[in-house]
Amino acid sequence: MKNAKQFPVFAIAIFFTVQGFAQNSDMPDSRRKTESFERFHTMDVRAELATFTLAGIGEGAPTTPLEKVPYTSLGKDSIVFEGGGIKAEVTTAPFDPAKHKLNYEDKYLVRIDRRPYYGDYGKVPKTEISKVMLIIRGDTVNIPPAAYSDLFNLHFTYLDKGVERTTDAVYISKVGQRVYLYLYSRNRTGSYEVTWIIQDRRYLRRILDYDLM
Repeated sequence: MKNAKQFPVFAIAIFFTVQGFAQNSDMPDSRRKTESFERFHTMDVRAELATFTLAGIGEGAPTTPLEKVPYTSLGKDSIVFEGGGIKAEVTTAPFDPAKHKLNYEDKYLVRIDRRPYYGDYGKVPKTEISKVMLIIRGDTVNIPPAAYSDLFNLHFTYLDKGVERTTDAVYISKVGQRVYLYLYSRNRTGSYEVTWIIQDRRYLRRILDYDLM
């Protein structure tokens, strides 16, 4: 895959305000926003999240700039980040419906393995995340499958007027020993972004927002 351009978050927010795709209003929706940026209130972490997430674009909270680790390798089914003593890799694989329990309401798929899911909601996914690997200064951080097993059809890049772009990156806090692994996926029936938060080289939680703009 050719090199994708890193695109400023603010410009993306404007772009998707105009170009965003709406979800079918008749579709039943069992997803919740309990993991959203809006409901996250740890202020120092929230201020850092607001510097790079779409959901936090209007926060305007000043904070110490974060060190950004951009991707070093990018393919259709994987992305790798390396720098600042950190290496991260996210890999996708084809989705096999026979290995999952699919729950429908009317004609719409609403749960996979009894969980609401993200990525072209309402349809059977084509891909799923097969691996999330993160190494910080030689220590492997365990990202539990529950942190990504409901995320599907993950796209590492998108096209903007024919130009391939990405906002995916790793961010390093200058205080608090925090690392953020951020992915943004654009889907025609609703985009989503996920940030996995690492504190003191241990997985803390994720921030997840969907149907952005």
